Amino acid sequence: MNSIGEACTDLKKEYDDCFNSWFADHFLKGRTNDSICAPLLRVYQNCVKKAMKEQNLDFDEVSKDLLGTPQEKKQPQGS
Repeated sequence: MNSIGEACTDLKKEYDDCFNSWFADHFLKGRTNDSICAPLLRVYQNCVKKAMKEQNLDFDEVSKDLLGTPQEKKQPQGS
């Protein structure tokens, strides 16, 4: 799957590859320290935030944790 921003797709692939390798080679063997991919994740997240801003998407709005709250089943404003 591509990223939200075309410029971020290669960064997403790099992070996904790192995560999948960490998951198989470390996590499944009981080693849960996931810091190995953290630098790639930060770069990818910054790219996504920039792409969202360019598309006028509010990062705070889309990152709200609504599951299990009264807001979960409410229709979004402006819909």
